[in-house]
Amino acid sequence: MAFYDWVSENAVDPGVRPGPVKIGWLLDSDRGGVVFDDPERVRSVELNRDHAKSASRCPAVINVESRYFQVKCPFDMRLKLKRGEDGKYGLANLLGDKSPVRPKKLRELLTVVSEAEWRLPDRPTIQILTPYIFVSDEPVYMSQLPPFFHFQKTPWPGTLFCGRVPIHVWPRQLVWAFEWVDIERELVLTRGEPWFYVQFETLPQERPVQLIEAEETPELRAYLDQITGAVNYVNQTFSLFKTAEKRRPTRLVSPRER
Repeated sequence: MAFYDWVSENAVDPGVRPGPVKIGWLLDSDRGGVVFDDPERVRSVELNRDHAKSASRCPAVINVESRYFQVKCPFDMRLKLKRGEDGKYGLANLLGDKSPVRPKKLRELLTVVSEAEWRLPDRPTIQILTPYIFVSDEPVYMSQLPPFFHFQKTPWPGTLFCGRVPIHVWPRQLVWAFEWVDIERELVLTRGEPWFYVQFETLPQERPVQLIEAEETPELRAYLDQITGAVNYVNQTFSLFKTAEKRRPTRLVSPRER
């Protein structure tokens, strides 16, 4: 049975089930998992709520914040772009011996994308593969966005790549991809500060979102393995959604028991 057929048979309206939309999150690897915080809802908890006209009590503000979840940065880094003798860009951690991240791990975490794949010739792109995966058992589109509600004391010297995918069909590890605009400035990443946001689109739009930690079941692992690596063989992975849907198990989200 196709996934959307199953949703239709088990919904009050086609494609819709009652109650909040349950979205599962998990880490692809438990190695060092304690440094990665749970995603949390964006809230103006420390702002003025005493005054009746305070913006932090505005229903529109509260409603938009309820749709965003933040993922906090797991490490401290001060990165600088440097050209090697071969003319290619590399990364240096300016924290040096004071860096909490070992050089070997830094090389594993960070990737400077091949120059031929940059969007613009003067804007290098770097990537950090995160362990975060989000998945749903009913139609949900997720967008990965920069932390625009957060004031950065040291603004980033570029922009974060944004992306939008249907996590009920195409769950995969998120990538923190950064386009370096001002190559003379350093990039400062601070542990505990918002690293990126995720925002969820539901059916209907007013349905609340409930984020739960999910178990990596054998069914979910097998499905993720089918999706992972597809970008190495196909340019337009969105063309694979229908095939992925046919092979999708009925249930992928199982709450993790602690």
